[in-house]
Amino acid sequence: QVQLVESGGGLVQAGGSLRLSCAASGRTFSSYAAGWFRQAPGKERAFVAAINWSGRSTYYADSVKGRFTISRDNAKNTVYLQMNSLKPEDTAVYYCAADQGRIVTTSSRYWGQGTQVTVSS
Repeated sequence: QVQLVESGGGLVQAGGSLRLSCAASGRTFSSYAAGWFRQAPGKERAFVAAINWSGRSTYYADSVKGRFTISRDNAKNTVYLQMNSLKPEDTAVYYCAADQGRIVTTSSRYWGQGTQVTVSS
C-alpha cells in the first residue's frame, strides 16, 4: 500500500514558478513509477509528467515540455514537479500518482488528494 500527499500548490502570477512535492509512504515506492496529472474545472484529468522508478526516464505532455521538470528522490520517498514560466492555462488541481510498471496512467492505483495551482494573468 502506498499513500501520497501533495504539497506546494498556491497562487502565482503568470511567468512565475512553483515546485510541487509528493511525499509517499511505503517501502515499495522507490520501485514504482510516479507522475503528475491535473484537472481544470469542467475538464477531464490530464497527464502532465511521469518518471520511472529510477528517475532515468521522464515523459511530458507537449503543453508543459521545456517549462516543467519532474524528478524524484527515492531516499526521501518524494517526487517533485518544478513548474516554470507558468501560464493561466496551467491553473488546475494537480494530482500525484504512482504504480508498478513503466509509466503511470489515469488507471494507476495510487493517488494523492490533489493540490490547487492558480496562475493569475
